[in-house]
Amino acid sequence: MKQHVPVLLLSLAVPLIALLPLPDFWIAQLNYIGLYALVSLGLVLLTGVGGLTSFGQAAFVGIGAYTTAWLTLNLGLSPWITLFIGLALTAVSAVIVGLITLRMSGHYLPLATIAWGLSLYYLMGNLDALGKYDGLLGLKSLSMGDIDIGQGRLFFVLCWALLIAGAVALINLLDSRPGRAIRSIKGGTQMAEAMGISTFRYKVTIFVIAALFAAVAGWLLAHFQRTVNPSAFGLKMGIEYLFMAVVGGVGYVWGAVVGAALVKLLDDYLQVALPALIGTSGSYEVIVFGVALVLVLKYLPDGLWSVVARKFPRSPRDVNWQDAANLPERDKPARGEPVLEVDNIRKQFGGLTAVNDISFTVAAGQIVGLIGPNGAGKSTTFNLITGVLSKTSGRVTFCGADVSHLPSRDIARQGMARTFQHVKMIADMTVLENVAMGAYTRGHSGVLSSMLRTNQAEEQRLMKEAQRQLERIGMGACLHEQAGNLAMGPQRLMEIARALCCDPALLLLDEPAAGLRHKEKQALAQVLRQLQGEGMSILLVEHDMDLVMDVCDQLVVMEFGTLLTRGTPAEVQANPAVRAAYLGTEH
Repeated sequence: MKQHVPVLLLSLAVPLIALLPLPDFWIAQLNYIGLYALVSLGLVLLTGVGGLTSFGQAAFVGIGAYTTAWLTLNLGLSPWITLFIGLALTAVSAVIVGLITLRMSGHYLPLATIAWGLSLYYLMGNLDALGKYDGLLGLKSLSMGDIDIGQGRLFFVLCWALLIAGAVALINLLDSRPGRAIRSIKGGTQMAEAMGISTFRYKVTIFVIAALFAAVAGWLLAHFQRTVNPSAFGLKMGIEYLFMAVVGGVGYVWGAVVGAALVKLLDDYLQVALPALIGTSGSYEVIVFGVALVLVLKYLPDGLWSVVARKFPRSPRDVNWQDAANLPERDKPARGEPVLEVDNIRKQFGGLTAVNDISFTVAAGQIVGLIGPNGAGKSTTFNLITGVLSKTSGRVTFCGADVSHLPSRDIARQGMARTFQHVKMIADMTVLENVAMGAYTRGHSGVLSSMLRTNQAEEQRLMKEAQRQLERIGMGACLHEQAGNLAMGPQRLMEIARALCCDPALLLLDEPAAGLRHKEKQALAQVLRQLQGEGMSILLVEHDMDLVMDVCDQLVVMEFGTLLTRGTPAEVQANPAVRAAYLGTEH
């Protein structure tokens, strides 16, 4: 794939640069760029992909640096051993901080990262054991046997080898089952949770991964500079790391390298050029960087690497799963057996009763329509059934099990899949990848196996299932199309395919015909009848009465949060109370 081209180029360039007769100054510059890019890589995952803004990554750099400095100076441990101890301490710290702060949203999370970043900075600067603000001096350079690799060209090779390995690991992760789950976090958690994904667990996971990247950079930095003090791990550096990621392209792995290189080289140049130009000394480069950031956010909001990404778009995924095994399927209820039993569910928001003791049943192989005028409480009922909202009272039984108090991700794992009133997808992923998200609960590969790419057998099975479901609803020609480029009709069909990937016993469709043209509604009706013919049970919320009357076996009519009537389409059409609810009464 094209995203691996930079890996190949860098792998060839690094040993070549090490052999070239470049001045030591430029080798040192490249070393710092590699160190900064390692930290920025973590921010690409955390902020660019996961949507979690952090100003505190420099503190994790400090943990890695101070751990190796103290252990090597006081206990005489090998730096290679202290690397793993530092990673362990960083992971524990990141888990504790993440569990506390990552439940926050909006501007509270960035403020929290500033707070704990400052806390760790002042802790480092006030501990006698860490040398206070003078830091720890006299660290040994990294070595392998009698060979010093902690300085100059050998350090450059080591640093950039670790950087390339980290970039490859992130590319592999993002192109995997947990990677698709991580990419779903940024656009909101409701869709991801409905696919069976624990979004909070993945938030903590990427927070820890970003911290580990920073700790490795801190370990390298400590032995490269052979001294450690708090000034390199304060809020200023935390902001600079985020600045590097944003300028380079916070949504792109290679944007971390571009941003680190640009900021480091420009910073050094401006520190010399600006005083000469202005005629006085001062930190004027900070002003220039502030202006540059504003210009980048205005004219290149996706960063510099986005220009390269647009010029060289991602090549289609290789279809290499024809011989992959099929995913196992869950046992389904026999036709006619009750799949869903809703018993007197109620939802109150303060003094407002939005859903008032609604009861109905969906049998296996049935299409049941939940209809009513605007504001009747249909979507709220849908959300109560699927666990998006908690119930004030009442009971929901699914395939014989009480799911009344389960969160939506656990209900999804039981075999209940849904679509949304407003299409929820990851626009910059392909149709195939969006649909494969629905099969999340049917896979088991974790983050580490994805990074090491030992998950390929399962990945092929997931892709095969996603392709099968797209072909099932007539979208087999759209596998590699970017989801955001689809019209509304195909987007809604894609959502249905994603839900089918869950291997559901019950499919819940929330206004699937909204915004569709006549021909698209006909295609949707055909898909629903096809699914019913294959034994699928469907609960449908819809305003299009022609579609509802055409495909539904039973209808449940709501008005002002209460049950108005139930029956076949013919019985409901003949009911004067239903006509009054929709058309009003004559006075």
